[in-house]
Formats: sequence, structure tokens, C-alpha cells
Amino acid sequence: MIATGSRGYSILGIDPGTATMGWGVIRQEGNRLRYMQHGAITTPPEWEMPRRLGRLFDGVTELVRGYRPETIAVEELFFNTNVTTAITVGQARGVALLAAYKAGIELAEYSPLQVKQAITSYGRADKRQMQEMVKALLNLPAIPRPDDAADGLAIAICHAFSSSLPGKVGVGKQRLVRDN
Repeated sequence: MIATGSRGYSILGIDPGTATMGWGVIRQEGNRLRYMQHGAITTPPEWEMPRRLGRLFDGVTELVRGYRPETIAVEELFFNTNVTTAITVGQARGVALLAAYKAGIELAEYSPLQVKQAITSYGRADKRQMQEMVKALLNLPAIPRPDDAADGLAIAICHAFSSSLPGKVGVGKQRLVRDN
């Protein structure tokens, strides 16, 4: 996945969530990373789940159309004790995966541990350490807000670092989701 040409290789990173789905777009140009944009797709808590998922799907679809990423990198599901949260995050993840599939875009998935290791070289880095490294790696004037958007950028950076090593596919699961 080495960047080619002057345009480079665009990556959309997604931190799935039902209330807030953070996202960040970067461009890998050779050994350099260039910040493009970040933000969050939000849904009101009073909406029923199908409507919330519809908004998330439409939002990711719009991001794909607008930024035309070569890859979408999504954080894998992780939960400790709250099963309800895990289920709703899993639904949001499914929406992001479906949007990638429908657009025919390559998909990569990374665990939170893999993202932390790629960004800070320490798998137990806290949120503040991660945010500071995202800011530094992308040469940003401030930590990206909201936190979910900073996480989306971190996932995109993880993919850039993981996929650019010669002869290495990456530390996460990666697959092409196009139907042939």
C-alpha cells in the first residue's frame, strides 16, 4: 500500500459509535502523512435505532463520496463488561462496514491495542497520550475534537503505518470488499 503519484493514498479512519461516530481522513504521500479533515457523525439519543443507523450509514456514504478514500480503516469491537454498549457499537461498526462494501472500497480493521501500539509504541497508552501523538504526527495546531474524531484519525494513521511496511500486509485484518 505504498502511496503512488503526487495525489497519494487516502485513508478514512472510523471510530464506530451509535451516538457519535468519529472519523478522520489522511493522505499518505510516500513516507509523509497529510491531514485532510476530521469530524463526527452524531445521532440524537431519542431517535430509534433504525433511524440512528440510517444517519450513520448516510454519513459514512457521504464521506466516501466526498473524500474518495482508497481504504476505510475501522476499529474492531472491544468491550469489557457493558454488553449493551458492545451491541450498539457493533451495530454502528456494521453500518461502516456495509458502507465500505457498498462503495467497493478496501477495508482494514484494527483492535484498540493495535492502534495504540502503532501510534505510541505502547499498547496501554491513555487517551491523552494518543491525542498528543495524533496532533504531533499530523502537525496539527491543537488536539482534534471531539475525542471520537481524534480516534478516527488515529485509526487512519495506524493503517498508514501498518500498510506501508515493505512486504507486510499490516497488523490488522485487511480485505478487499469488492465483488468480482
